[in-house]
Amino acid sequence: MTIVNARRYIAGERSPHSLPIDGAPREALPSGSFDWIGVAEPSAEEMAALQSQFGLHPLAVEDALNPAQLPKLETYGKQLFLVARTAALSADEVIDYGQTAFFIGCDFLITVRHGSERGHHEVRRRLESGPDRMAEGPDYVLHAVLDFIVDGYGPLLDHLETAVQEMEERAIDEFPEQITIRRIFRLRRQLRRFVRVVGPMEELCDRLVNTELPAIDPAARVWFRDVLDHMRRAMTRLVGLKETLTSIVETAALLESHRQGEMTRQLASWAAILAVPTAIAGIYGMNFRFMPELEWRYGYFIVLGTIFAICGALYVRFRRIGWL
Repeated sequence: MTIVNARRYIAGERSPHSLPIDGAPREALPSGSFDWIGVAEPSAEEMAALQSQFGLHPLAVEDALNPAQLPKLETYGKQLFLVARTAALSADEVIDYGQTAFFIGCDFLITVRHGSERGHHEVRRRLESGPDRMAEGPDYVLHAVLDFIVDGYGPLLDHLETAVQEMEERAIDEFPEQITIRRIFRLRRQLRRFVRVVGPMEELCDRLVNTELPAIDPAARVWFRDVLDHMRRAMTRLVGLKETLTSIVETAALLESHRQGEMTRQLASWAAILAVPTAIAGIYGMNFRFMPELEWRYGYFIVLGTIFAICGALYVRFRRIGWL
């Protein structure tokens, strides 16, 4: 187990000594003190030590060891167990997911990370620089880490919005190439999975705001309301991205259909114009001996003039109705 950090905070101030994780049941802490332990990729034996030391529920420990949980919130007596999902975009536009599980009691907070490369060092440093807020307890720290996770969705959505906007602008000028169409459907599949994996985070945040829960001070709900607001904004942006990707395909199909229709009308117009000399030439090209016009002195010029007159009239007509 990688113990990222294990510290005790007294009245918001960080203790200079690391907290030992040895599996021995700990004594009750004085008022205003709590422990914050951060671990990454623990084994079952290492989680068993934390379970013994902090009295964690075995079902919650089992869920924390499973890196493929959906966001959830469970109560176990006076303790609270949460699972949040992290998300980051790789270079090939594949969303990689991680997981952070939280065990929170009245005097401790344990975070268990799987898969995410974004550690909580930045959050810890920021909180330690403001002892007044840190003194509010583990529920405030929980809010800060959840806010850090939800804010991490922002860069991912920013990148996707830029990419989708570029595809949308190009689709107006020309029908998307096959590689672009594949990219669109790949992104739509990624966004559907994002909704399935991360979407329940909105319900989790809503429960933190509107439900009485152990280890959560009612006065701290205002902080979780801010996290809920950020989560709702992220989901709104996500819905907008899905709709835009769908509209790109539909708009491109409509524009291509319109372009094909114009081309079809142009071809039909020229076919109708060329049908006139073809038909007349076909008639006079028949090898019959007795045809009344064959002996006309000016028949050739009359036929050519008729052909040009009819073709010209058709050309003017098609131009007026916008087919040419």
